[in-house]
Amino acid sequence: MDLQNTVKEALNALYHHPDDAVRMQADRYLQDFQRTLDAWQVADNLLHDPSSNLETLIFCSQTLRSKVQRDFEELPSTAFRPLRDSLNTLLKKFHKGPPKVRTQISIAVAALAVHVPAEDWGDGGIVKWLRDEMDSHPEYIPGFLELLTVLPEEVLNYKIAARPERRRQFEKELTSQMEIALNILTACLSISELKEQVLEAFASWLRLKHGIPGSVLSSHPLVLTALSSLNSELLSEASVNVISELIHYTTAGNIDGVSANMPLIQVIVPQVMNLKVQLGDSTKDEEDVKAIARLFADMGDSYVELIATGSDESMLIVHALLEVASHPEYDIASMTFNFWHSLQLNLTKRESYISYGNEACIEAERNRRLQVFRPAYESLVSLVIFRVQYPEDYQDLSYEDLKEFKQTKYAVADVLTDASSVLGGDATLKILYMKLLEAVSGHGNNEHKEWCPAEAALFCIRAISNYVSVVEAEVMPQIMALLPKLPHQPQLLQTVCLTIGAYSKWLDSASCGLSVLPSVLDILMNGMGTSEECAAAAALAFRHICDDCRKKLCGCLEGLFHIYNKTVNGEDSFKVPAEDSLHLVEALSMVVTELPPDDAKRALEALCIPVITPLQEAINQGPESLSKRPSRQLTVHIDRFAYIFRFVNHPQVVADAIQRLWPIFKAIFDIRAWDMRTMESLCRACKYAVRTSGRFMGLTIGAMLEEIQSLYRQHHQPCFLYLSSEVIKIFGSDPSCADYLKNLIEALFQHTTRLLTNIQEFTARPDIADDCFLLASRCIRYCPQLFIPSSVFPSLVDCSMIGITVQHREASNSILHFLADIFDLANSSVGEQFIPIRDSVIIPRGASITRILVASLTGALPKSRVDVVSYTLLALTRSYGMQALEWAKKSVLLIPSTAVTDVERSRFLKALSDAASRGDTNGLTVPVEELSDVCRRNRAVQEIVQEALRPLELNMVNVS
Repeated sequence: MDLQNTVKEALNALYHHPDDAVRMQADRYLQDFQRTLDAWQVADNLLHDPSSNLETLIFCSQTLRSKVQRDFEELPSTAFRPLRDSLNTLLKKFHKGPPKVRTQISIAVAALAVHVPAEDWGDGGIVKWLRDEMDSHPEYIPGFLELLTVLPEEVLNYKIAARPERRRQFEKELTSQMEIALNILTACLSISELKEQVLEAFASWLRLKHGIPGSVLSSHPLVLTALSSLNSELLSEASVNVISELIHYTTAGNIDGVSANMPLIQVIVPQVMNLKVQLGDSTKDEEDVKAIARLFADMGDSYVELIATGSDESMLIVHALLEVASHPEYDIASMTFNFWHSLQLNLTKRESYISYGNEACIEAERNRRLQVFRPAYESLVSLVIFRVQYPEDYQDLSYEDLKEFKQTKYAVADVLTDASSVLGGDATLKILYMKLLEAVSGHGNNEHKEWCPAEAALFCIRAISNYVSVVEAEVMPQIMALLPKLPHQPQLLQTVCLTIGAYSKWLDSASCGLSVLPSVLDILMNGMGTSEECAAAAALAFRHICDDCRKKLCGCLEGLFHIYNKTVNGEDSFKVPAEDSLHLVEALSMVVTELPPDDAKRALEALCIPVITPLQEAINQGPESLSKRPSRQLTVHIDRFAYIFRFVNHPQVVADAIQRLWPIFKAIFDIRAWDMRTMESLCRACKYAVRTSGRFMGLTIGAMLEEIQSLYRQHHQPCFLYLSSEVIKIFGSDPSCADYLKNLIEALFQHTTRLLTNIQEFTARPDIADDCFLLASRCIRYCPQLFIPSSVFPSLVDCSMIGITVQHREASNSILHFLADIFDLANSSVGEQFIPIRDSVIIPRGASITRILVASLTGALPKSRVDVVSYTLLALTRSYGMQALEWAKKSVLLIPSTAVTDVERSRFLKALSDAASRGDTNGLTVPVEELSDVCRRNRAVQEIVQEALRPLELNMVNVS
């Protein structure tokens, strides 16, 4: 009683106390209380107590539901019957509500049925038990109906801590009793006020997707009731849900499932088709229209393979879906978008026509179908254009509304690419060009109308750019001629710039491309001076043009450098944001790549001048001034170097440049080594210099490695490790670099293993752990001769064992990949010679590594990491065979039988053994996931498993 009163007081404080701190304290107390064993009895007592208020009833019903779902194993086996009887009494007590409480009690009973097999439940299982209860107590039918509704939904409720085997068994139990459930529902149809509830329960049972043949359902009273409700004045939401589920039910499985369910399909489709007239009925409630549209969309999605044959009947559905697509409300029209995509795939993919035999027949049938659906897709293109038009009040739109408008535009772009796949890009372009001409000629004096339709048409033209032929000569020249004549309204100009960029390949290939380029570049210059958004679009387009038309532009360097210098120097007339200016750096770099070496050297110097100058000025002001500058003042310039080194593909020229620039880089390294952002930017620039220059960089590479080796000891910047891994990739196999690379990796790894001595350090420094083990994996691949025989190899393996269970995803993945690379050493011809050294390190630690990996699978790491962990365990097992299986067996045997049964253990070990011997990981997936699920099924089990495996203890006595 004391505890019950305390819970009531805490609830009162939670909902009514004015002090936030008191409310938070009450919330924490109640959460902790829900995890206790006493919560069962207290929640049950308060639910039966007539004096409990609504807040108490809701909390206690949620608590009881949660306890049944997650903590049923806490109870002794004898507790099942009293618990079932108590829940049944509560279900009767709350049969008229409150609805929230009744729902929670219903879910609790359903969860109980998931835990308890039918033979232990008694009375032939829960469905028969429920039938008997409803027969004995007809006055409580509303409460029992809700239980009947939630019952099939619990099959896929993974909050219930049931074993996978039991979950499958429960689904079979329900499927076998589906006929009884539908008989109960049919009997309840006689109570008119319960019709909606009965149909909702029927829809829920249909989600099981099997159990009763379509031929039986086609004349079933429940189906006929739902279909007749479609024609009533007030459209029943429950009826729509039933018909929707029936449509999905008929296609469960494969196309054979469709033919087997044809009697049911032939009943459903005509009834839904009768609703078509209501789509355009302006007097119809919007929610009703949405429900009807949903049924047409469901038919389209489910029967797409039948529709794709192009029969007269299927075209009736297509025309109905076009009518849905034309609805002014986007939420309704967009319901069809998935259908148009699926139909396009079906019409264009060769696999759809395999049954037609030889190539000639396949091609003939494919062409026939494409012709049949041409008019539909042509209509679709015309129907969706207006969706992307800016609304008149676009300047007043909130951030969320603008975001939604952008998503609408992307969705329409996807529809247009589907249409282009069916019609061909050039044919789609013609339709869109006519819309553009209409928009340009029909604006009158309304400024909004002057640019909005044109912008919408251009957006659509841009969306299909990848589908338009690069030699298209009829429409594209006219579009390019039209662009300079359009008003310079910012949104329109932004789309014009993006459209130019999208057709850069056409500009390069088209016979008139060279003559068009000057006017196009003028438009981009205007864009760069109009607004930040326009300037960003123009910079992106400039990059595309310089990429695809680089050979044509080699003779225009002076003009290109004029644009580049104005942008990089940040002249007022240009509004290109610093981040977007990188597009211009990349653009010029790609043109420079096309030049002969001597010209490229001069051009590269010209590229670097506006970037070097501000950095040199900053250095000249002295170390104190340089150390106080905001990072952004340096990184904005250093990032440009990264782009130059990345995209100027002249190895010798870039190597000479980095040699000249090294004093500037060294000064920044020395003075700003404490600053992570500046170091990351500088290391990125060095990385691209190394990647592009390769072995030409010999003179500078030694100085660079010496610098980062020295600075890493003082400042522990993860990017020093990342830069080193790039160097290893390029120079790892070069014998002339062996000495200084060996010194580098030994120094870096020795220092890192001294930093990462426990899991807390891994948690505090995840970036160092990530980059350290990425570097180690690179060493295994590119210079095993330097790394594996070294003294740091065993230390790094020990370090990895400490950090496997770090919660940071990238760090954990890098460690696991490093271990897998060690185990897979025999896969490379270079690595084979080091297997004896590897074995001398791994075998003494093998049992502990295996135990930590099993602990990671069973709860020490998040569920999302299971794939990576299981691959690492598989790699270990492949390398060490029976020895590794013995380690795995000993590890799994540590888990108490209360958590994992012998059958579950054996299934996991057998799957591991099979996968190791056959090399096929597919068979391992399900047993690993099931072991993982079983060990995580609730907090108590997870704690028991981790306490048994103790992954943070490297040398547990139990496993040896």
